[in-house]
Amino acid sequence: MNPASRQLKKIDPNKMTWRKAARSTNNGGDCVEVAAVPGVVAIRDSKNPDGGMVVVGCEEARVLAERIKND
Repeated sequence: MNPASRQLKKIDPNKMTWRKAARSTNNGGDCVEVAAVPGVVAIRDSKNPDGGMVVVGCEEARVLAERIKND
């Protein structure tokens, strides 16, 4: 288990503050939500919030967001 996942295990996902991008629309339904928790960022499918999540460190989340914006 990676350090990010260990950190998240201490926090109840139902108590996390999830958010979608401001440009996201419900028309296509292809949205992800993110929640920042100390030391990690959780990412999940907005259509299936109970279907699990990907947990990455803050630096990895920053790099991912930068690559998505630039590609």
